[in-house]
Amino acid sequence: MKPKFGEHLLSTALVAALLLGLMTLARNDAANKDAVPADIAPYVQWDFQDLNDPFEKALFADFLSAYRPGDAAGNQRTISRLESYRRDRVLSSLQGASYREPLGAAKLASLLWMYCKFLLVYALALALTHYGVQTLAVWRFVRDRRRAQPKVRETGRRIPERILALFQRLASMAAGLVLFSPAYVIAYSIRTEFDTDLPVFVVLLAVVSNGLLAMYSTKFHAFLTAESRKGYVETAVVKNLGNSYLANEKGGIAPSAIFRLRKRFDNHVFGHIFRNAEFQYLATLKEQAAYLITGLIIIEMALNIHGHLSYEMLKQLLYGNHDTVIAIVLLLFLTVKSTEVFTDALIFIRQRKYANATRINLDAIP
Repeated sequence: MKPKFGEHLLSTALVAALLLGLMTLARNDAANKDAVPADIAPYVQWDFQDLNDPFEKALFADFLSAYRPGDAAGNQRTISRLESYRRDRVLSSLQGASYREPLGAAKLASLLWMYCKFLLVYALALALTHYGVQTLAVWRFVRDRRRAQPKVRETGRRIPERILALFQRLASMAAGLVLFSPAYVIAYSIRTEFDTDLPVFVVLLAVVSNGLLAMYSTKFHAFLTAESRKGYVETAVVKNLGNSYLANEKGGIAPSAIFRLRKRFDNHVFGHIFRNAEFQYLATLKEQAAYLITGLIIIEMALNIHGHLSYEMLKQLLYGNHDTVIAIVLLLFLTVKSTEVFTDALIFIRQRKYANATRINLDAIP
């Protein structure tokens, strides 16, 4: 485990050094743009001088001629550069140059507060996505097994199977349209304006949109299916471990077990299948987390959610404050890297807990 943590530490240090170097270059570039040319620096602060007035302009030309005789071309060039500089200052102030600000202590404190809100939204969205991925995958797996098993006859009225199948197909299509829709499409279909700070709404959008749930629940379902075909499952069934997936049978899987927050399937072979598939899925959390962060950035930018980190990055990019943009990128990178370190630590803990890592102990089965 130490070599892996060393790799994380080295990559973090290299990327952080690169971004900090770019931040320094951006700040120096901004300072050079705001710097006053040396040849007109002594005259820039002369607020009493109005070069738009022909008399004052001629008077300033006479002053330069007396101060630097014999350099008429240089004096005329100084007057032209001074006029251009003052004109550019006026135009830049009208175009929003007041929004350009260096990355100081006050700005950094504001960014850190936005980053804390981003971390809260990210953590909630990641937890809900992880729960949704497991729940959808387990529900699909159990549903397929129930269809394959003989059903107990039920008394009373039943909905015709064709109508039920049609309803299920329509519900599946509607769910697919929502799960694969971009976040801003869902948001704008619900409300026409989005200019308030609603973290809960952002979390829900991040979970149900952009195909996140559908894609990773399919991946988790693939792990469950692969585990169910391995030899230890048949050995567990031979040793009289529960193998029924029907909800109305003793020893089956009830709906409450599928939607439980912490999923447990005691005395059932699916408990071992789920545990082994869950262990294999842990490494996918790195990819899922990066995908989720990208989705959150797109959501906050596309919906213009003021006071959030991603919208602030877009705004500072438009204002030309590149040092602030690089600082935000560094914070986002640290979030991704922290998630990778947490995932590797979790995998290491699970490996130590289960000596065989991905296989159950068949001797422990009664």
